[in-house]
Amino acid sequence: MNARIAMLLALAAVWAGAMPAAGAQETSSSWDKPPMIGMYVHQHWSYNHPYAARTWNMDDWKGYLDGLKRIGFNTVLIWPVLETMPDPLTPSDEENLEKMAAVVDFAHSQDMRVLIALCPNVIAKNDEASKYTFVERPFFYTDQRVNPADAIAMGKMLEWRKKIFTPLKKIDGVLIIDSDPGGYPGSDNVEFVSLLNSHRTMFNELNPDIELYYWIHAGWEAYCRFYETAEFAMGETDEIQEAISLLAKVNPEPWGLASGRGPGVADFIGRPDRVLNYQYGAIEGEPSFPMLNFGTERAYVVGKNKGVRGTLGNSQTHCLQLPNAFLFARGANDLPMPERGDYVTFAERLLPGHGETIVAGWEAVNQIDPAIIEAAEANVTAMLNTELKPGDLEGLLFGDPARFVKDLGHVLRFRATLERFRAAALEGADKAVVAETMAAFVKEASDWQQVHDYKNNWYMPRMEEALVKVDPAVYGPFFVRDQNAYKGEGDTPFEQVQNAYKKVETFTPRLIEAMKKTVAELMSL
Repeated sequence: MNARIAMLLALAAVWAGAMPAAGAQETSSSWDKPPMIGMYVHQHWSYNHPYAARTWNMDDWKGYLDGLKRIGFNTVLIWPVLETMPDPLTPSDEENLEKMAAVVDFAHSQDMRVLIALCPNVIAKNDEASKYTFVERPFFYTDQRVNPADAIAMGKMLEWRKKIFTPLKKIDGVLIIDSDPGGYPGSDNVEFVSLLNSHRTMFNELNPDIELYYWIHAGWEAYCRFYETAEFAMGETDEIQEAISLLAKVNPEPWGLASGRGPGVADFIGRPDRVLNYQYGAIEGEPSFPMLNFGTERAYVVGKNKGVRGTLGNSQTHCLQLPNAFLFARGANDLPMPERGDYVTFAERLLPGHGETIVAGWEAVNQIDPAIIEAAEANVTAMLNTELKPGDLEGLLFGDPARFVKDLGHVLRFRATLERFRAAALEGADKAVVAETMAAFVKEASDWQQVHDYKNNWYMPRMEEALVKVDPAVYGPFFVRDQNAYKGEGDTPFEQVQNAYKKVETFTPRLIEAMKKTVAELMSL
């Protein structure tokens, strides 16, 4: 192990152009700040306003952060997607960096901490990335990986990153993920921790108070094997522990661990004070077709199960996930699991006078009886004929209470028609009934998709079962969940993975078109 650590320090010195900034002795300082209760604002996916965070204007950001603060959050983690910003920057990238800097200032004015998410070794294909505005740019068509063993390439990447990080240097911390989409075929933990330490040196030149977090997700070596084989598997515990041990030896202060494996991930080195609990998907999965989650117990449990440094939750479509954001905050603030009355009180703070109707609509999202869902939808839609004057949580409505109500109606109509179609398909109803119920479902799915324009992956088991029952030859390949799901065309496993991710960028429109075609065929029988 000593030889590998020596290699680690040597590589870091070469890449950074200086000896590692961290001291040789590990400090024993403990976390002396209030636990972070954070929300991740993920800006990868490009779809409509206000559903995709990359479309938010400054008023949207101010309103959302104000709402988060009011329900108990004190931290925001932002992925500004710096990785696919080309050199030179487009005007839209420059505007976005200016906006992000203003967001940092506003959050700090509200006594909120700001963290930035970063992929370890991803940079833009400049020619491709420059063809798009920031809002429209697709990630997996404009990105490339840098070999961590290539000192010259790494030096160029870090030089560019320093430039685009400069407007954001007031941030409190940076989370560098160990996997999706970072990694490189054949790389190992020594190179990964060297890469982290090189970022530490860069941050020290901008703002030495920036905390560096190793974001533990799939595992660096696991993802590097994925790029070598196109066979995905989560990293084993011993690999994760090796990376943590190496990082502790290098000790790139100030540093911590954003743990996807629970708050006890650093107990083996006796450093629970380093851990920020970050168990992904507790509030909303990602990428996921925009829907609405209600009462998911995991959101409460992950919120409550804080590390010494706190806990983070994540959303993809923030304007839809208000009840689960509220639930997460309840857990994180050590409040009891909310009862129905607590949800009504929360909804009243969104739209006074309508709390009961809103919560009944949220509850109906989890129902499987179409009649119950439709009754709730009728009451929700009737709200549009009443006064919709926001309460103190108006920032969570993104300036449009009617949009909030319409969205809930869309979700409920989608759910009701799905359950009618599913029952007809799985119970072997007459083909005419299957065609009629499927047509109604496809219309609602298409109408809702046109509102938000999300295009990526769509995971919904109750829908998948019905579609495969109708036509397994067409829909079976859509819903492959084994290793083959990560394999596209390509001469190497790395190319196969890249092309598979590119293909999934258009998953939802392709599925909707396939469903429309099936409906037409059924109607013609």
